[in-house]
Amino acid sequence: MRWMQPLDTTCIHAEADVRAGGRFRVILRGANGEEHDVSGTYLEVVPEQKLVFTWAWRSTPERESLVTVTLHADGPATDLTLRHERFYDEAARDSHNEGWTSAIDQLVALFD
Repeated sequence: MRWMQPLDTTCIHAEADVRAGGRFRVILRGANGEEHDVSGTYLEVVPEQKLVFTWAWRSTPERESLVTVTLHADGPATDLTLRHERFYDEAARDSHNEGWTSAIDQLVALFD
């Protein structure tokens, strides 16, 4: 909840059952009070290496996309690669790119 707050939103709910077949749900509240509710299913979980999960907003469940996060140890650091694909259109891709960049920047700041 401390880092998954992209683009001036506040994470008001987060739950995760991190195992293949498990589900997650995150609810974000924007500065205007609007809530954004996203959930998905973990398809692949390799501890300390990889997560693959679906991603669908409650408002557009038919537009399910796919997220893959890989982790690679690099000495005392860890390289994180995030790939989000299967978007409905370019606007959705661009919006998610902006959101993920903002969220990952916050994650990095927690460790600095």
